Amino acid sequence: MISHPRPSRRRALALAVLIVASPAVAPAQAPKGPPPAKAAQAQIDPPEPFIPTAMFAVPDDLEVKLWARTPLFRNPSNIDIDAQGRIWVAEAYNYRRHAGKDPAGDRIMVIEDTNGDGVADKSSVFVQEESLLAPLGVAVIDNKIIVSCAPDLIVYTDVNRDGKFDPAIDKREVLLTGFDGRNHDHSLHSVTFGPDGKWYFNHGNAGAKFTDRSGRTFRNGSHYDPGKSGGGIPQNDQRPPEYAGQKSDDGHVYVGGTAFRMDADGKNVEAIGFNFRNSYEQTVTSFGDVFHNDNDDPPAARTSYLQEYGNLGFNSRDGVRSWNADKRPGQTTQIAEWRQDDPGTVPAGDVYGNGAPTGIVTYEGDALGAKWRGVLLSCETSRNVVFGYFPKAEGAGYKLDRFPFLTTNKNEEFGGIDSQRGKLRADDLKTWFRPSDVAVGPDGAIYVADWFDPRTGGHAALDSSFAGAIYRITPKGKKLTTPKIDLSTTEGQIAALKNPAVNVRALGFMKLKEAGASSVNPVAALLKDSNPYVRGRAVFLLAQLGSQGLAKTEEQLRNSDPLMRIAAFRALRRVNHRVLENARVLANDSSPAVRRDVAIAMRDVPLDGSREILLAIAKGYDGKDRAYLEAWGTGCTGKEAAMYTALAATAPGQDAAKWPASYANLIWRLTPVGAETAFAARANATSLTEKDRIAAVTALGFIPTKASAFALVDTAQKAGGAVKDHAMWWLLNYKDLRWKDAGIDAVLKERGLYDPATVSVTPSVVPEPEATKLPAASEIAKLKGDVAKGAASAQACLLCHSIGGKGNDYGPALNGFGKAQTAEVVINAIINPSADISHGFDGMQLNLKDGGQVHGIVLSNGDPIIIKSMGGLTQMIPSSKVRNRMPLGRSLMLSAEQLGLTAQDVANIAAYLKTQ
Repeated sequence: MISHPRPSRRRALALAVLIVASPAVAPAQAPKGPPPAKAAQAQIDPPEPFIPTAMFAVPDDLEVKLWARTPLFRNPSNIDIDAQGRIWVAEAYNYRRHAGKDPAGDRIMVIEDTNGDGVADKSSVFVQEESLLAPLGVAVIDNKIIVSCAPDLIVYTDVNRDGKFDPAIDKREVLLTGFDGRNHDHSLHSVTFGPDGKWYFNHGNAGAKFTDRSGRTFRNGSHYDPGKSGGGIPQNDQRPPEYAGQKSDDGHVYVGGTAFRMDADGKNVEAIGFNFRNSYEQTVTSFGDVFHNDNDDPPAARTSYLQEYGNLGFNSRDGVRSWNADKRPGQTTQIAEWRQDDPGTVPAGDVYGNGAPTGIVTYEGDALGAKWRGVLLSCETSRNVVFGYFPKAEGAGYKLDRFPFLTTNKNEEFGGIDSQRGKLRADDLKTWFRPSDVAVGPDGAIYVADWFDPRTGGHAALDSSFAGAIYRITPKGKKLTTPKIDLSTTEGQIAALKNPAVNVRALGFMKLKEAGASSVNPVAALLKDSNPYVRGRAVFLLAQLGSQGLAKTEEQLRNSDPLMRIAAFRALRRVNHRVLENARVLANDSSPAVRRDVAIAMRDVPLDGSREILLAIAKGYDGKDRAYLEAWGTGCTGKEAAMYTALAATAPGQDAAKWPASYANLIWRLTPVGAETAFAARANATSLTEKDRIAAVTALGFIPTKASAFALVDTAQKAGGAVKDHAMWWLLNYKDLRWKDAGIDAVLKERGLYDPATVSVTPSVVPEPEATKLPAASEIAKLKGDVAKGAASAQACLLCHSIGGKGNDYGPALNGFGKAQTAEVVINAIINPSADISHGFDGMQLNLKDGGQVHGIVLSNGDPIIIKSMGGLTQMIPSSKVRNRMPLGRSLMLSAEQLGLTAQDVANIAAYLKTQ
């Protein structure tokens, strides 16, 4: 796997075929057809065809049971649960290299527990079509089954409601089309019904060029082409790099993975967040908050609050540059990959390292007990876990503290994941748990689908049994049953709206909305419900029940709970009712989260209507809250210059170096033309912290004027240390792009900052290690390590790594590495560093025209090539001095023997790293 850019999606997309027999169930018919194409990797026999429930760790008050398994269905890529408690499974049997394995196409299956004993006993095929090729999403909203299968978002209407698609009776409609990356998991994902009655969905950075039913075209491209990197089947006449940076018909630029909401008929599509790598799914709370997860490139997977209209930072603003092309001096991968130091990107959330997240859901029910109400559950296939979070309001954003909710791998002894180059633990069943989705049933239970396989990502599918399973989580010792909902009565419709299953709630919403004014009183009664999420649903629905409902919604703008005020404001925005009037009042709300939403609502409001509202919100900024700052910046979209003029009139003094953060950061977020002098003053102010000075350099880097470029030249000449490094980085990386007409090459030469003719290149070669004579890692692990001696010996590691803030950032930081791995893994990394190279640290070899080589990590592929070598040596090498370049093919790190370490030294270092 390479990482510039990575060609594959680390997902638990591993195929399953009906091979395993189960006496408890009647198998669905196994597909017939030609054998699959010759696989790149051999299939592996599993120790067992599913995970025994005894292997799972689950909270003490809950229990997990096997609900269904192959042969009731094939590998599950996504699931949904209907009002009858039936689980609908999207299979991806023909995924990637297995395309054509079943010539009849992939299937949507319906799995049932007909006798209510907590175990499924029946399965049936709803639909199987040749056109279904590795669908990544299924949603069931009433009798509409929505299937996400690039290039199409397909709606099957089960007219006679018999659970089987019959083209002679039922309807099939392609609602939207144009999502690129067919048979590629960076493409179109599942639909979720929101509390506002909208349908929410997303696609990954495979790109999309589609037109909604209102006639508006959306263009979501980037430098990533799934047809060239990753094996996706191209779908559009233009490739994503060709339309990267182009405006969509709503007047905005969206790049990379993007999330949307729309009307159920495919009209009024609206992008609500963009620039992901590959968010697999979204969850929409009953207050309208959206959370999602995102796949990493190197180790930086995340779970995030999707702030509305937010740029999540994976690509450059125009989509043409990958994050690693813009990684700046001293930035960690976690900061650089999501561009957290750049104005215009929202907070990344919980960035937890290597990962391959998939399904996600918010549990809003009461059946598991009050303790679990509001828990956010996110599937993580690489780590064999379903993570849990209780999002905690923190300013205008959310704090996400992670914990393992369900796992087979408490000790995190991973296998078959990309960070280990796919190294398998084929005989270790705990690493085969690949949770592809999580959903809440109408009974209040939590259901987790397992795409069972020893490998996740890498386009591999190695399980020879092609098995899958669904597990059911309930309160310990308590039986949960699916309620019978009578939608013909108002009482039944209210019961549906209150149901914990997200798409079941749609049934009540639609019926109550259809009844109009007669629903106002029963829905308004829910405003006093003991469950706050039910109260949130009531607010959104009331706004769509006519004048009486609107009046009751507006009353909630004065609710003591800020979440209810936010829900009410959002609900009124959805129906475009008195938005500006309410925004003027809420711009001074006591809650920064309320003010956040007001700021966001100003994005498309002309200056005359939004100026005073945005200025009021700016006054409420505390100088620290990044989510708040970005929301305000979103509101200023297209009005940056005018808002800078308005803010300049209130500047706290003429000396920019003395501006408080509450003012300086607002200007930084705008990065307006005309602020070059102010940022230059801050960049060169030794009274400011290095962090503040680098932020000013960054602002200059984003201003495309000659004045900004020359301010950076001045800073590079005057400043030292990291400030100088950052100024030079911007100049060398963008001199031929942002400032191509500024004559920067001549100025740099004249000032003595960079002259390619006088550059002297220092060869730097990492010698290839001989075969090790040290004992195996398993043997060294048996030695008793001495922590104190290990601390001394670990000084050798500082040549490349940082430990406790000391050393170099040439290799991955080692803080936390030892704690997260077994002793054997740590030891093997020391004695055989080429066995497992972390993503983002692949070595490159530059062959010089004058002879010699430079080994290192390329920081910039421009001219000059910037490369960092062992010991932190960073060189700017003119392209004219390089004959060619090639992957090094081994680690840039010296082995234990090359460092002069004995087996005992290695054991000591491993013991020391366990404490860091």
